[in-house]
Amino acid sequence: MSHTTAEVYQAVKTRQWRMPDTLVLIFFIGVLAVLLTYLIPAGSFDSQTISYLVDGVEKSRETIDPSSFAYATDKAGELVYNTVGLFESGGGIGLMNFVFEGLVSGDKWGSAVGVIMFMLVIGGAFGVVMRTGTIDNGILRLIDKTQGSEALFIPVLFLLFSLGGAVFGMGEEAVAFAIIIAPLMVRLGYDGITTVMVTYVATQIGFATSWMNPFSVAVAQGIAGVPVLSGAGLRMAIWVFFTLIGIAFTLFYASRIKKNPSASFSQKGDAHFKQQALESKESRWSLGDTLVLMTVAATTVWVVWGVVAHAWYLPEIASQFFTMGIVAGILGVIFRLNDMTANDIAAAFKEGAGIMLAPALLVGAAKGVLLILGGGDSAEPSVLNSILNSAGGAISGLPEVVAAWFMYLFQSVFNFFVTSGSGQAALTMPLMAPLADIAGVTRQVAVLAFQLGDGFTNIIVPTSASLMATLGVCRIDWGDWARFCWRFITLLFVLSSVIVVGAHLTGFS
Repeated sequence: MSHTTAEVYQAVKTRQWRMPDTLVLIFFIGVLAVLLTYLIPAGSFDSQTISYLVDGVEKSRETIDPSSFAYATDKAGELVYNTVGLFESGGGIGLMNFVFEGLVSGDKWGSAVGVIMFMLVIGGAFGVVMRTGTIDNGILRLIDKTQGSEALFIPVLFLLFSLGGAVFGMGEEAVAFAIIIAPLMVRLGYDGITTVMVTYVATQIGFATSWMNPFSVAVAQGIAGVPVLSGAGLRMAIWVFFTLIGIAFTLFYASRIKKNPSASFSQKGDAHFKQQALESKESRWSLGDTLVLMTVAATTVWVVWGVVAHAWYLPEIASQFFTMGIVAGILGVIFRLNDMTANDIAAAFKEGAGIMLAPALLVGAAKGVLLILGGGDSAEPSVLNSILNSAGGAISGLPEVVAAWFMYLFQSVFNFFVTSGSGQAALTMPLMAPLADIAGVTRQVAVLAFQLGDGFTNIIVPTSASLMATLGVCRIDWGDWARFCWRFITLLFVLSSVIVVGAHLTGFS
């Protein structure tokens, strides 16, 4: 190839279409949401309190009253459209300020402020741990002692994280583990995509197929009037099936990447971890490294215990990991790990938090899209409430088998707007449960459709804070993730559709 021909080829290659940046995609989704406010009138539901038993303990939750929907009207009786303009002052929502409003919305217990602060603190804490060099040296020693059996890491990790998602709704916690596992996977010859698969994706496989998740299936069954934690046998079988599917898919992809690293969808992010490996000094291990590793392990066990036994969430989990970072930094200074000083602790914390800034912006922008559509408050007239009611009305008139499948389809789409499992259950199950009765579908099948639709789409939707945080620490752009993930999501969608329809045909109740 001549020099001129090579230049022309390179110019054509440079002009090839590339997936837009995730922030660009979310902005255009925001534009679409604004247009919907001009096309769909606002509606609202009354709320009601539903009580149910979990392990003999009575719990209650505020949900919508499905029979109370009404479109908002003005004094003249005309339908009200909550139109969104270019800009709105006084705390209102507009196209040019939906990102800011999304970033500052919520509280410390959830999206967006709580999730963003959680991401920054977690990133900073693990930045300090990584600065000690203990993780890098531990990875080198682990690789050295497990030569020939590296492939076992993938099924073992996937199984553990899937079990965590099934038992106690693990999701946000996967971000912390991904920080440590990402460099390990790259050094084993895999890539960042593999890290996301064995951590976050595995948790969502477990979350979607759980037989006992207190934040998903228990809430949905309680609201639907189904005995809480019933149908566990079939759900356990579904969990085993999808976990094996996830492991097989990940192993197939990982083996392909190991043979041909250029086939990776995350080469840009992997370059960072490969450069870290090249810059690593000769492997060392000291008492200080042992103490740092014990600190990380003890914190992990402590957090899991707190989540399971005391329902810890973002504030508590972030505080424990922050403490871990401080202790690891102090140990690094005392034992002179990588010649650390007190200033290095601060610098490492800021650098680790900085890595999370990009995904944090995406979390805020995604929440801004929800605010454009009304914010998810069923009592306030909004476009989202109208969409929910219209979807319910459409499903009620369908044949039984089609209705069961459309329930799954609807839950999958609706999860883009409300990614919280318990939040989506509170909004949709009061409507879906009576609709299931009308359509001839058992309420247990309606709950299963909710589970699968809610859980699996968390793997792909850019509005999922946990997904964006995990991609952020693995340095993977959402567009690259989508190019890889669409095949897996399609597989899950087809298999889930078969299971939902099969559950209906066999009278799962």
